[in-house]
Amino acid sequence: MSIFSTIIVLFVLLFAITVHEAAHGWAAFKMGDPTAYHLGRVTLNPIAHIDPIGTILVPLMLAIMGFPFFGWAKPVPVNPLNLRNPRRDNLLISAAGPISNLTVAFIGFFGIIILKTLTSGFQEGSSQSFVNLASGIFFILYYTIVINVILATFNLIPVPPLDGSGVLLGLISNEAAQKYEQIRPYGFIIIILMWITGILRAIFGFILGIVDLFIRLV
Repeated sequence: MSIFSTIIVLFVLLFAITVHEAAHGWAAFKMGDPTAYHLGRVTLNPIAHIDPIGTILVPLMLAIMGFPFFGWAKPVPVNPLNLRNPRRDNLLISAAGPISNLTVAFIGFFGIIILKTLTSGFQEGSSQSFVNLASGIFFILYYTIVINVILATFNLIPVPPLDGSGVLLGLISNEAAQKYEQIRPYGFIIIILMWITGILRAIFGFILGIVDLFIRLV
């Protein structure tokens, strides 16, 4: 991948992370907690969500080493004391991030359908500039889908501190939730082991296969 392409993908990743965190903040605000709103986190301005390590350093290093793009932003603060129904509201707040990414991915997929429809009659005899423009738009839309779907899938894994753990806590009983919370201190270790053992890469590979299949079918 060229430097220019890498920069584009990094910007797509930044946008995906920004949408994700803003959705958490917006959902928390709707559930009665204005903490993130007062901190300026309910915004699509990426500067408000940037984490120097997770948003800049890690994705850049992964890009240089040729690994799949990945990263994270500053977590959105939520005060459960402000929530009207903590268990239900925390579930909705946790789910808001992945849902926002899947929504963006769906828009990107719809964009590819439109692009293929518009360009289907202009394949032969098209100018090189037109072909380059269509290819560039397809590249952006493709990585918009891939990055947002992978980000949503990863965050839905029910391991603390990922969003999936918040969703799961809202679905299980109080007794089960207390037992589940005992693994929270080991969450990052579990995630690292999932990467080392290839579980995460297998999940991401499976997701990429599904995305590619759907794009080929349209």
